[in-house]
Formats: sequence, structure tokens, C-alpha cells
Amino acid sequence: MNFSLDEVHPSWRELFAPHLVTIQEILTELTHTEFTPARVNIFSAFQEPLGSVKVVIVGQDPYPQEGDAHGLAFSVAQGRRIPASLRNIFKEYEDDLGFPPPTSGDLTPWSRAGVLLLNRVLTTEIGKRNAHHSSQWTAVTEDLAKHLGESGAVAILWGSSAHTLSKYFRDAILSPHPSPLSSYRGFFGSKPFSRSNSILASREAQPIDWQLQ
Repeated sequence: MNFSLDEVHPSWRELFAPHLVTIQEILTELTHTEFTPARVNIFSAFQEPLGSVKVVIVGQDPYPQEGDAHGLAFSVAQGRRIPASLRNIFKEYEDDLGFPPPTSGDLTPWSRAGVLLLNRVLTTEIGKRNAHHSSQWTAVTEDLAKHLGESGAVAILWGSSAHTLSKYFRDAILSPHPSPLSSYRGFFGSKPFSRSNSILASREAQPIDWQLQ
């Protein structure tokens, strides 16, 4: 499996270029495993212009169930059952914003609205959570986070793995991971959606349209 800069939006290519060798090494290692998301979806989070990113939501790694992950953190492909973590995200979304519960777990509209849905690790083995946590992905995503922080993106960091990136952001909203194991330790009630929009408003920037169908 080869990586090409054509797999990301042209505006991202300068950031990805220094990591070409690293990414190629990762993909070569993946040829010996069954992994998710599908190869074609690994870089789905980077299809929108870099300059459009106003908020970055950082998670841990993709859903391990085959067919769920499609390259956007916490999102599942259209038509898939909504995983427990995403159900909790939607509960907070309802409580925070007052919107009705979404009927789909596909978060592509957020991506198009200026939200980068970034996992610290972009792949995992099918059926195994956090299987690639010690891979070189973290060096790649840390470098991307550093640039996003310098560009002024607001960070929503869910879970201890994401929290390690807080040093790069002027404005970071930290809370526990939305998984059932930790969501009641401070994720619920953290109001990340309205808080991030308040930060953007304080900068006289256009807020995110968080509403999903």
C-alpha cells in the first residue's frame, strides 16, 4: 500500500509532506494485519480545506468493529448502528444545544462545517481497541495538532490521549472520553459545542453550525 499526497486536500499537503516516509512505513506494516477503517478512508478527515478548520475534536482511535469507522473521529458510516460513545456525544449535543437527536451517526456535516474530527491514531486492528497506540501515527497527528493550534483552532479534547495535545492550543476544552466507562466523570455537562462557539464568537468568528439531521 502506497501513500500519495493526492489523498489529502491540496491545502494539507505541505503538512503531510515531511511525514511521507513515516506514513509509508505505517501502511507497509498494516499490510500484515486486518485493520480499520478501510484503506480508502484512512485520510478522510483531511478532505476539506485546512483553512476552513475552526474547531478540532480529538479522540483516541477508530471504532474497532469492521465497517463502522470511515476516517472521521467518533463518526460511523451512513446506515451503521450508533456506537455507545457516539450515543453519549449525541446526549450531550441534545443537552447542550437543544437540538433533537440525530438519526445518523455520520458526522460528515460537522467536517464540512469547519470541524476536524481527528483521532490520535488513524487505524486499529479489526476487533481490537487501541491496537496501534504505540505506532508512529501519534507523531504525525501531534505535528498536525501543533499547526492547528498555531492557526488558532479551538480544541475539544476527549480522553487522556487527546489531552496530551492541549499544550498546543490557546483555547482547549478538556473532558473525559465519552465512552460509557468515563462519560459520567465529567463528559456529561461539559457543553463543548456551545463553549467552542462562545470562544469563536469572542473572536468575532462565525460559529459552527452543529445541527445534524
